[in-house]
Amino acid sequence: MDVGGRVSGVVEASLIAAARAGDTFLVKQLLEDDGDYDERTAAFAVAVQAFHGDIAELLLCGGADASKCAPDELLPLREAVDWGSPALVDALLTHSIRDRYAASELMGMRDLARRWHEAGAEAELRRRTGSQDDLVCTRVQDDEYYTVGELTLGGMTVRDGHGAILTSLEEMLGIRTSCEELITRALDRDKDHAAWGGAAIVLSHRREQETWAAAETLRADADPSRRLFGAELMRLIELFADSHEEEFCVLATAALTDWSAEETDNAVLTEVLHGLDSYAGPRAEAALLAHVGHHNPGVRRAVAAGLGTRSDSTYLSDEAREALLVLMSDPDTDVRIAACLSVGAVGNGDLALTDAMAALLDHPERRVQLVAVYGLALHNDERCVEGADRLGQPRPGFRNEEAGYLDAAWRYQWRRDHN
Repeated sequence: MDVGGRVSGVVEASLIAAARAGDTFLVKQLLEDDGDYDERTAAFAVAVQAFHGDIAELLLCGGADASKCAPDELLPLREAVDWGSPALVDALLTHSIRDRYAASELMGMRDLARRWHEAGAEAELRRRTGSQDDLVCTRVQDDEYYTVGELTLGGMTVRDGHGAILTSLEEMLGIRTSCEELITRALDRDKDHAAWGGAAIVLSHRREQETWAAAETLRADADPSRRLFGAELMRLIELFADSHEEEFCVLATAALTDWSAEETDNAVLTEVLHGLDSYAGPRAEAALLAHVGHHNPGVRRAVAAGLGTRSDSTYLSDEAREALLVLMSDPDTDVRIAACLSVGAVGNGDLALTDAMAALLDHPERRVQLVAVYGLALHNDERCVEGADRLGQPRPGFRNEEAGYLDAAWRYQWRRDHN
């Protein structure tokens, strides 16, 4: 496959150029169009060669086939590990080409990632460059969900995601890292860092007493950052449960419910309440309702997202109904959006709720109008059609996101016209 030379059309050539330039928004926009999947694969190879792991992952999700790339068209795994981008390493270890790497090579990459992690990215960068100049460090988005630090010194640039890479490689190799070490690895960084997220996900899948005991210990810690990790761990334990009756799901829900009445740190409380947003019990609802008027918008967003989540999708308690009416008029835009989405999910045609959503069709922000259209459509309310017509087609670059909301109105219109 000729990675950069063969051009089957303007869109495909633009996709390769966008991948090479690291233009994430343009890549997303171009992936919304019908394209040549061979060209998407070629763009994937270019993105990997250019160290754009986030774009490589986007292209994989968009249909690129890494198995069609010859080994010499991709970056050597060692260079990706040195670079320190978890997204780039994940792209090179995607399922379709993972078998290209022998277990011994993966063990070597695990050891390389550990050396970087234990030394620290700055110290290792200084050792390799021999430079004592000032370090330039910025925070960059590494994939859709997490960020990492990017460090430049002596003409060399790396990212500080080696801890996350280490965690990922250990899991791939079946190496069981202690709970304590994973927690330490996470707490070396902040909540948005890939190392934090990777450790939390690995631990939450260990349905065992050791992990639960660690989460409870973190809950009681005086350090808010440690409590925050404990709250996320409990939330994920609940989220990844096979059922609400699973032992550790029951424990997590009870602990988060009690915790919500005690926590004073806004960030931790927000995470605790998010842990209750998929549970339908009355105690969880009462815990959420207690914070409807909280001064922090993040906390109120968590409340809005959690209310109304019941197995009976048409049921909404009177208390939750009144709270959501209040939250749909909240001064914070994201609180309004979360409340509108919760109301839409109920879908019971309550006139007060649908009127409140219809009022949001005149909100100045398009993203609020979109969720109002979506919520009205789920309630089979005619006003969704006019709202969708006013919004028009999804915007380029936001097509996948916006189409999901607008499609609900078009589906309602089809049901109306064919019944």
